[in-house]
Amino acid sequence: MFLLKPILDESLPIFQQIAEIIRNNIIEGQINEGERVPSENELSNFYNINRATVRKGLQTLVDEEIIYKKRGIGMFVMGGAKEKLLNERKKHYKKEYILPLLEEAKRLGLSVDKVIELIIEEENK
Repeated sequence: MFLLKPILDESLPIFQQIAEIIRNNIIEGQINEGERVPSENELSNFYNINRATVRKGLQTLVDEEIIYKKRGIGMFVMGGAKEKLLNERKKHYKKEYILPLLEEAKRLGLSVDKVIELIIEEENK
């Protein structure tokens, strides 16, 4: 089941937040490949926002080849969308989190083994 979440990040345009909510639902398995995503009307009514804003968010996902339109029926998740999204997130994760973590560890004189040990220690709390 699709989980609508509140729009929280005021630093991002609403249409980007709509797209991100749908991406997250696909990654988390709440919308599966081949399933219909909420319509413009459903999203605009839930978030009380303009349909044009929702349309722009959905079009972003169409342009990214994450969802596709079936004229007169709705928008659906493309086959392979979840894997595509996961691969993009992993690349982003490495660039935004892992590389800076390793750079800071190097500045502090921490070995990779010590960083792993600290992560495991934190995970086990």
